[in-house]
Amino acid sequence: MTIRPFHIAFPVTNLAETRYFYETILGCPVGRTSETWIDFSLFGHQITAHLCLTESETIPVNTVDGKQVPVRHWGVILEMKEWETLADRLKQQGIDFVIEPYLRFKGEVGEQATMFFLDPSGNALEFKAFNNDEMIFQPTSFEQ
Repeated sequence: MTIRPFHIAFPVTNLAETRYFYETILGCPVGRTSETWIDFSLFGHQITAHLCLTESETIPVNTVDGKQVPVRHWGVILEMKEWETLADRLKQQGIDFVIEPYLRFKGEVGEQATMFFLDPSGNALEFKAFNNDEMIFQPTSFEQ
């Protein structure tokens, strides 16, 4: 099965800060732009930052593997080496992680490298990687 690129649009409060973060910090090439939105390529996926000055300040969380995970988040599942490279780059850039890069569910079904951080508008991003991609959709039940 060939997976097509996904598209997601998300609210931001400042387009200049957003462009710097996604283009310079995350390394996303810029696509089309306007006065109210910017398209980026995030590892081949189309993400669109839309200017929105009324976004809520509250970020609800759920407990996963003992950590407070932002409920509303998105990101990309990378190859492990890409994930390690991105984690190193973000640390060098001084990113303030919501959840520092670590190995979640170690030794269990669904073991994965993960990290969470916020963009300048407070959107939660998660980037993860699996040593075995068959574990991405492996069903299991986790106790909190």
